[in-house]
Amino acid sequence: MPRSRKVLLLVDFINPLSFDGAELIAQAAVEAARSAARLKKQFHQDGACVIYVNDNFGQWRSDVRTLLRECKRAGGAAAELARLLAPSKTDLMILKPRHSGFYATPLDLLLEQLAAKDLVITGLATDYCVKCTAMDAYVRGYRVAVPADCTAAESDQRKQGALMWMKEVLKARIAPSR
Repeated sequence: MPRSRKVLLLVDFINPLSFDGAELIAQAAVEAARSAARLKKQFHQDGACVIYVNDNFGQWRSDVRTLLRECKRAGGAAAELARLLAPSKTDLMILKPRHSGFYATPLDLLLEQLAAKDLVITGLATDYCVKCTAMDAYVRGYRVAVPADCTAAESDQRKQGALMWMKEVLKARIAPSR
């Protein structure tokens, strides 16, 4: 496996948006996905690793193809997310059972094998899964960046609160992806 000091984590972007509050995050999620797609393209051009860290939505037999099909079938914002950020053949995928990408997953081992030091964490929702993943990355000694334009929450207030918390507590770099 090739080494990648810098790694892009795409958290819960492949998402059927079938939860309470999904209508509140849908448009912001599509905007964040557009920015994340540009960032992903840059990571690919730089030869850096891209890892999808996605909720398994309680489906212990779920896989990326099935999840992409569900999102496309759902239409609307879910289909747009799947279109914008469908994984490429070189991207890696981790399914997570809870909020953090590290909890009960092989993410830490994978990052160790990649010799990763810097994590750029994007995705949904800024104040839940992105924040929990960033916190777990920080306590494991990774340098964390969270591009503000590559995350979304159910309200701008919740997003901004989570971003400021990550900046202050986790020393995360919070800036636009460009």
